[in-house]
Amino acid sequence: MVKMSLDPGQVSASVSTASNGGSEASWEQKAECNSQECVNNSSSKAKSVTGRRARKVEGAMFFPRPEHAVTIAVSTRVLFRTDTEQKVFERQGIEEYLRYQIEHENEPFAPGPAFPFVKALDTVNSRLRELYPQSEELFDIILVTYNHAHVGVRLINTINHHNLFIERFCMTGGSSPIGYLKAWHTDLYLSADGAKVREALEEGIAAATMFFPEKQTEVSESQLRVAFDGDAVLFSDESERIFKAHGLDKFFEHEKDNEDTLLDHGPLKGFLEALGKLQKKFYAKGRRLDCPIRTFLVTARSAASSGIRALKTLRAWGLEIDEALFLAGAPKGPMLEKIRPHIYFDDQMFHVEGAAEMGTIAAHVPYGIAQHHSSRKNPAPGK
Repeated sequence: MVKMSLDPGQVSASVSTASNGGSEASWEQKAECNSQECVNNSSSKAKSVTGRRARKVEGAMFFPRPEHAVTIAVSTRVLFRTDTEQKVFERQGIEEYLRYQIEHENEPFAPGPAFPFVKALDTVNSRLRELYPQSEELFDIILVTYNHAHVGVRLINTINHHNLFIERFCMTGGSSPIGYLKAWHTDLYLSADGAKVREALEEGIAAATMFFPEKQTEVSESQLRVAFDGDAVLFSDESERIFKAHGLDKFFEHEKDNEDTLLDHGPLKGFLEALGKLQKKFYAKGRRLDCPIRTFLVTARSAASSGIRALKTLRAWGLEIDEALFLAGAPKGPMLEKIRPHIYFDDQMFHVEGAAEMGTIAAHVPYGIAQHHSSRKNPAPGK
């Protein structure tokens, strides 16, 4: 069994709401967020890391504008471990929960499942800044939380304690964050709330539900490693629908007949494109062999019988995958244990659970026909 990380989500304290993000001019003014729910912790009185980590341009603090950056939104529930606080909220209610957070605001939260991923993003940013000091094409991380603003002090203290570079907050006081995600031009949203992840996907935002494995494999501190499933993640669920409706033989026949027909895009194609854009910046400086970003396709498709269409689709899209593993229905967990990705995306809980059992941090993409079938008993062989 795998355990989803918990956090004081679903908080419904009354907090005044404002518009989703600022104007174009506001980004030109160091991207200060004017919304009451979006707190830029560079203005906090807590100890700041901006002087140590942020770049300066013409004497002013510099942060990339969302339309130029690769924006990653992570919820408190996946960035940190907040199990104790969740229990306080569930058992004693919102007022006791807020009191508890204030009383413990100088005690940092422990790392959650997204923590190594976020640290790896910062490593890539450091390398990019060395090569392109003036570029805004960086990872920009936003902390998204249902929490009341009173909890912000503890979150800022935790971020500074762990030496994370996160300057943008959206604290919604129980309201849905999806509108803010769109305003931030979010490229990927990671949460422990499956309902909000589905809502984000419906709005065209790449999103996944993260889980915390009971054991966790050590991952690279110098290279971001991201692994993707194929169908219903990078690609549409078209081929999987054929399998579900007509069986394995028809699936292979369909793929053979359509090997020159491109697959439609899936929900995480855009995120892979964003990773590829940053990879090419390293390639342009002759750093292909030591690029700090590496991508993987891990699919249960068979190479000879159904793999060619997937590869032709990626090539036609102009996307490079560093490594492609066609497992022909074999379990993915052992392969992922060798890859050691910071995150693995799959649309079937069967594979998410299998990866987590081997210590891989896996994220569920609740998209496509597989959501209507029992994933634990009958995983689709095209996956």
